[in-house]
Amino acid sequence: MEAPTANSPVKIILGSSSIARRDILAKMGYEFTVASADIDEKSIRKEQPEELVMALAEAKVVVYEGAIREKPSNEEEARQFLKGYSGSHAATVSSVLVTNLKTGFRKVDFDRVEIYFREIHDEVIEKLIEEGHVLRVAGGLIIEHHLVLPYVKKVVGTTDSVMGLPKALTERLMKEALAL
Repeated sequence: MEAPTANSPVKIILGSSSIARRDILAKMGYEFTVASADIDEKSIRKEQPEELVMALAEAKVVVYEGAIREKPSNEEEARQFLKGYSGSHAATVSSVLVTNLKTGFRKVDFDRVEIYFREIHDEVIEKLIEEGHVLRVAGGLIIEHHLVLPYVKKVVGTTDSVMGLPKALTERLMKEALAL
């Protein structure tokens, strides 16, 4: 079955307030409405990152040295996160949950990406914190940002997954949901 488009009778609802997820879904050619749930993501806890993102069903977490990193709670935590990535690596784990409201079909899966960094200069870290965007994303990690991009040595996976909505996984789950 083809993916839903502007001429399709299928209505897509994005259950996330993430601007990055909205942009990715729009670039994939989908028309959709946004209806995000007002939940306290910090109140949902799982030990494994894959389990956590599946439980949150709309989240992305960053894993650094085995620890789960969500949105930094303040500038100092963002600074520590970014300095930790410098000359090192991190991973992101994103999940996608698709529900066909007509049939009740629900499917959730996750995608993992590894990111390797060159040494990130302190001035760059301070500019990122001053801008404030790093305070609103998991792990303070925005690899597509023009200040960060020169310090990304290698990405094993896709940038859209790092941004929180892996395109290939989304397409697969949507097709599965529409096939029923």
